[in-house]
Amino acid sequence: MGKQQKNAISPTRAEDYPEWYQQVIKASDMAERSPVRGCMVIKPWGYTLWENIVAHMDGMFKATGVKNAYFPLFIPVSFLEKEAEHVEGFAKECAVVTHHRLEQGDGGKLIPGGPLTEPLVVRPTSETIIGDSFSKWVSSYRDLPLLINQWANVVRWEMRTRIFLRTSEFLWQEGHTAHATNAEAIERTGMMLEVYARMVEDYLAMPVIKGRKTAAERFPGAVDTLCIEAMMQDRKALQAGTSHFLGQNFAKASNIRFQTENETEEFAWTTSWGTSTRMIGGMIMTHADDDGVIMPPRVAPAHVVLLPIFRTPEDRRQVMDYVQKLAAALREITYCHRPVVVEIDDRDIGGARGWDWIKKGIPLRVEIGPRDMAQDSVFVGRRDHAHRDKKAMPREAFVAEVTAILDDIQNNLFQRALLVREENTRQVDNRKDFYAWFTPKNMEKPEIHGGFALSHWCGDRACEATIKEDLNVTIRCIPLDASAESGQCICCGKPSERRVVFAKAY
Repeated sequence: MGKQQKNAISPTRAEDYPEWYQQVIKASDMAERSPVRGCMVIKPWGYTLWENIVAHMDGMFKATGVKNAYFPLFIPVSFLEKEAEHVEGFAKECAVVTHHRLEQGDGGKLIPGGPLTEPLVVRPTSETIIGDSFSKWVSSYRDLPLLINQWANVVRWEMRTRIFLRTSEFLWQEGHTAHATNAEAIERTGMMLEVYARMVEDYLAMPVIKGRKTAAERFPGAVDTLCIEAMMQDRKALQAGTSHFLGQNFAKASNIRFQTENETEEFAWTTSWGTSTRMIGGMIMTHADDDGVIMPPRVAPAHVVLLPIFRTPEDRRQVMDYVQKLAAALREITYCHRPVVVEIDDRDIGGARGWDWIKKGIPLRVEIGPRDMAQDSVFVGRRDHAHRDKKAMPREAFVAEVTAILDDIQNNLFQRALLVREENTRQVDNRKDFYAWFTPKNMEKPEIHGGFALSHWCGDRACEATIKEDLNVTIRCIPLDASAESGQCICCGKPSERRVVFAKAY
């Protein structure tokens, strides 16, 4: 199999990127479709990845003073009705519970019985129900700031689903805070965006652009939405996290009031911020190749797989003894706040065994046979290198250098992704070139069309809507670090003060 196989995944990225993505997930054994339309089963390899993401991010949240809580899955419709703009943004995606029991009908079929007095929405997001709790918890400025996060699942009834990227049910965290002043809430909004950017860049090895959403792309009901945007290998953008300044809008809807130091009564200033299992989809599309997933070591479910090679029962006994001692030595090492995680695969399935781990994306594959053992060495393959690119290392050197090797892989993945973004980002200053950039048939080299266009925009929603309608291209963000620069709007030619990031997106 190994000699004849060019790529483990078919089709390749170049042949059919959407189908390649689905096949990568299938081959990696991370997740699968469930019997429930639009939902997914996250298998152990994928769920361990999510647990690692959760552990790192949860620590980052708590370092800023945030505490975890849990709120109901079901939200009364009346709660959503309190915030008209918010509910309008989610209304089409809501799953609604209208009955509280099942009854047997004709032919033994189960039918809903017992209508609810008030329908319940299955949580699409929790601003309204958390706001209800906040209104009870906050009465004085001494109760503020209130910094809460919950790890939960949400349901948004998507019509077109794709595992990890867009499913009807997904896992996420949502943070909600209440503050005594406008300035404190704005500061928290920016602080949490920085946490997300650090998480995605330092752990998932995905370079991001930090920016502000336009009014048209803003979270429903928010005063301001900050985001991080990453480029996938097909040059589309993925929103990897958002942080929202809600002003006093939700506080007024939920009646979150507090007595100030001056003994006046005011509404609190609130924020919300969230990321989800969509980050896993982004990680896959950023790093995976035509042989499968590539796991960044800092979040990988396991760091090293040991692959013992033997022909006879005596070989097996000796090699396995050597492998177990090597595994024990590696597990005593700490890498990125956790012990090095070692898998031992002694299945007798020939070359398919190595390919299984390549497709799963484990950072290091270590082969050990009688000859390696006799020389007290190991044969090491890195997932960020070609599958045939393996080298012998003295056992002691490998143990001593394993964390440095893992960090090198982590950095290499980030630099690769950064190079993809840099090579596919350009400043575009006139409408003709802009439309050509996002229209393959207009390009001399259609295989490199698209990506991020840094272009001027006048701020008019009509121009934003025109480009979206014509090209299915949106303003992903107004970069936070963008300096003022006069120019002309890419759509209408009117004056513009800065460039924004245009792209097609997931």
